Amino acid sequence: MREIVLLLLASSLLSTSTTAKSTIEPCSSNDTCNSLLGYTLYTDLKVSEVASLFQTDPISLLLANAIDISYPDVENHILPSNLFLKIPLTCSCLDGIRKSLSTRYKTRPSDTLASIAGSVYGGLVSAEQIQEANSVADPSLLDVGTSLVVPLPCACFNGSDDSLPAVYLSYVVRGVDTLAGIARRYETTVSDLMNVNAMGAPDVSSGDILAVPLSACASNFPKYASDFGLIVPNGSYALAAGHCVQCSCALGSRSLYCEPASLAVSCSSMQCRNSNLMLGNITVQQSSAGCNVTTCDYNGFANGTILTMLSNSLQPRCPGPQRFAPLLAPPDTVPKDLMYAPAPSPDYDGPGFIAASPGSFVIPPGGGSLPGNPANGPAGSISTATFSSLSYFFITCLISISFVFSC
Repeated sequence: MREIVLLLLASSLLSTSTTAKSTIEPCSSNDTCNSLLGYTLYTDLKVSEVASLFQTDPISLLLANAIDISYPDVENHILPSNLFLKIPLTCSCLDGIRKSLSTRYKTRPSDTLASIAGSVYGGLVSAEQIQEANSVADPSLLDVGTSLVVPLPCACFNGSDDSLPAVYLSYVVRGVDTLAGIARRYETTVSDLMNVNAMGAPDVSSGDILAVPLSACASNFPKYASDFGLIVPNGSYALAAGHCVQCSCALGSRSLYCEPASLAVSCSSMQCRNSNLMLGNITVQQSSAGCNVTTCDYNGFANGTILTMLSNSLQPRCPGPQRFAPLLAPPDTVPKDLMYAPAPSPDYDGPGFIAASPGSFVIPPGGGSLPGNPANGPAGSISTATFSSLSYFFITCLISISFVFSC
């Protein structure tokens, strides 16, 4: 049914427009979701300038691309032309269709609607769409300093793809692209892309805008939490609880992992009730029945309070180190292999896109504990009891993963 409705809407709109094809998602409520735009820089720009183009938070922009924000004055770092970035965007429901009208652009000398749409915003919008959104009578007459609404494409699809958590990236097709190549790049399939975008054939043209599902981890926060429904795509990180908590999606897992963020902000208590564990701490204890795992998990943000939840489980084996997308230094050049790099999927295991948790340790069979050092909180610990069998030579255990950046 989703594909039929999309196809009818897209056909109706395209029959009256000469603009490139784009995914049309119908909606019937005023809810919003988090989405991403695939954007290629048209010139060298500071991080803050890119964020200003889309009215997004520069820190969230960096984290969406797994760029280390611990570098001094990172918001003024100059990003190189032709760098491909994922831009975080709030996707709304307007006039029965998913789109975003939160971006505004102030015109400069020599600007035209065509140059704004094609150059500045990289084909994510058309000149006709900007003209219609702003009721511009004569597109050849643009006063300098005019504030224009820039309607941008986005998609939600209930935050899922084939019943699994997903965040959707609006991707502008390039001349060299094929649907099979896009599917490989983003760890999905041609059939999935065709279904999502209501395509009758696997043919794409330069300038088409596809909704690409990125595998993600979804939260289970209560509905009264301000960050209820948080979904974080693989290869990205997110801030929560007023920049106090950072969350990520471990590769090879659909479980969201959150810990104290490293930003210097005032935060409420992050200790789990009836426990000495702090947010993000994990303890393990080997026994003849299996491995007892206790975690202090993040459970949302409500009324200025960080909600935590103590979880206990018996697992056949003790967990090894979780793996996350590697931190990248703020780039000065554009390596060819990173210009259009994919967001790693949960089962991606190729070289260059996976980093083991920097907080993982190896515990010898004799047991013991090692201190952790989560930001904004006391040192945690991870412990294991003496082994009952010599078949276990060691256990690699995760301890309150500490990143050198904020998420």
